[in-house]
Amino acid sequence: MATVKVNGADVDVAHAGAGRDLVLLHSLLADRSAFDRVVPTLAKHRRVWLINLPGYGASTAAGASVEDYADHIAALLRALGLSPQTDVLGNGLGGFIAVALACRHGDLFKHLIVADSLATFPPAGKEPLRMMAERVRQQGMSAVLDAAINRMFPPLFIAANPKLVAERKAALGKADPECFSAACTALAQVDLEPLLAGIRNPTLVMAGALDAATPAPLVRRLADGIAGSKFLEIPDCGHCPQLEKPEVFVNTVDEFLC
Repeated sequence: MATVKVNGADVDVAHAGAGRDLVLLHSLLADRSAFDRVVPTLAKHRRVWLINLPGYGASTAAGASVEDYADHIAALLRALGLSPQTDVLGNGLGGFIAVALACRHGDLFKHLIVADSLATFPPAGKEPLRMMAERVRQQGMSAVLDAAINRMFPPLFIAANPKLVAERKAALGKADPECFSAACTALAQVDLEPLLAGIRNPTLVMAGALDAATPAPLVRRLADGIAGSKFLEIPDCGHCPQLEKPEVFVNTVDEFLC
């Protein structure tokens, strides 16, 4: 684990394996440890970079919009000396950032993989984000942990995996409240739809069929806006396929990147 300075902000970075670079960007509802179940397999044939976004781990605040986050990650890719053959995968908030990165800095990397993210939220989807932002500002992270878990996982998965759910609550509870609130607000404001047609990176978009946070029909709309993209809906899966369906997740990524 290392901390890299990017434009005055700290970025908490870890990597595993060797080979072609793959950068992983996590969800609003998780830190980078959400990828722990899939990193050992992904790292067999590539160098996997695990980034804690601002407010998670030792990463400090960096910007107020999703576009700011994307510029921050672009600066990180340059600071790490990663080549244009690098691939980028984002889940949830990380997927929004990855899409913005492709829109603004697509020449810095090759393949784009998006898991359970959108170009923009519809009005009904923005209000829960604003509510979470306000609740965290007033009461701290503990006030939204149950709601976050219910956005992450389907009810049957929550009931069947109490240990994993407890681990995810504990990890999310460590997030910086100010940064989390800012990220919620950024997600409620972002609209990347007008820019999707400009993406030239080969793109794969995944959606959990049971995702309550970013419903699959809306994720498909993101894929439809990116020319030549591939779309996969994962049955019996919510917002984080790397946690719920790790084998499907890894196989899908491997097939796309081969």
